[in-house]
Amino acid sequence: MYTLHCTQKLLNRIKPSISPTLQGPTTALGNWYATALFWAPQVALLVNERTLLPVLMPLAPASTLVERFPDELKIILLKHGASQAFIASEMAAMGDVVVAKTANRSVVGTMNEFAFLAEGYRQHVETSDLMVLSMRLANTPCGALEHDYPQRLVRELVGAAARWN
Repeated sequence: MYTLHCTQKLLNRIKPSISPTLQGPTTALGNWYATALFWAPQVALLVNERTLLPVLMPLAPASTLVERFPDELKIILLKHGASQAFIASEMAAMGDVVVAKTANRSVVGTMNEFAFLAEGYRQHVETSDLMVLSMRLANTPCGALEHDYPQRLVRELVGAAARWN
């Protein structure tokens, strides 16, 4: 179980039922934050609250974004070197999701910075490949992590989880 905290502009697109009560996550990565990027085609940017790992994925069809997200995350985790055991455990724990409004302004600020950087990378690298952009963003030093990198934190987390499996 985890909570997907969405910005208002994303909530307006996906039109989910909002949960008034929140529980702690049961996933290793924890909760996620999401927003819509109005590119052509439109994109969803999801950022992990614990590691600030970014995931860019197609927004359309918006009504199925919540259901499609674990499959996109699975691909990203594989790219970051996560073990099959860690991924299987995370996917099983992600079976239940609660959608809520954003609650952590620091993560929202990082998400906004990632959105700005992704647009710049998209123009500079001249690619619209969301996987390439996600991996590039994961190598961005983040002040909210005391100038650490989401990619390194995810690798530490999945490595620690592998030692426990």
